[in-house]
Amino acid sequence: MPLCFAATKALFGILLSTHPDGAGAATPAEWAIVVGFCLWLFLYFTLPRPVRSYILAHELTHALWAWMSGAVVHGIKVAEDSGSVVLSKSNFLVMLAPYFFPLYTVIVIAAYCILSIFLPVADYYVFWFGLIGLTWGFHFTFTISTLLQHQTDIRDCGYVFSYTFIFFLNVLGILVWIVVVSDVTLEETVGIMSDETRIIAAYCSEAFAHIGKIVGQ
Repeated sequence: MPLCFAATKALFGILLSTHPDGAGAATPAEWAIVVGFCLWLFLYFTLPRPVRSYILAHELTHALWAWMSGAVVHGIKVAEDSGSVVLSKSNFLVMLAPYFFPLYTVIVIAAYCILSIFLPVADYYVFWFGLIGLTWGFHFTFTISTLLQHQTDIRDCGYVFSYTFIFFLNVLGILVWIVVVSDVTLEETVGIMSDETRIIAAYCSEAFAHIGKIVGQ
């Protein structure tokens, strides 16, 4: 929880420092991500929701992270409103991966990298950043709606741990996008995150020491 607070504080600090003069100073890449994200919100709330596409991404993400952790994927099932994956073993990363790993966004980035070898896709970078905003919006909205329902993944990993872990990694993901599309460097982001973490750690230490004195009395 303290790390979530530190990451959130770092995120807002970076956002405010990146464009102190307002949104007018935003780069085309930043605008493309925002427009793509807003376009998805419009589609999400006005058109039939592609639930099956999300379920497919959800189960494929389980399978991908299980494969990366050395597990064997025995089968994947995707239906209209449910899905499942059969694995030889699992862990908390495999169970929680769909909630912090935007599979379709990663596919867009991979497609860009592969096509850039053969085609001048960099000339259309605004379009690609728009796709990133669109697909990350897909991940964001369906993650929120899914977490509002009963999920065995969350229950098995523990509600407090699961929610804080998912929140923390999604905030880190937003920080990564800021580094990619703005003048903020990775070193600056890590430095701000480290400073905020130290501040929160100091507050927690003082709070625990105060509680210890009260209990001791």
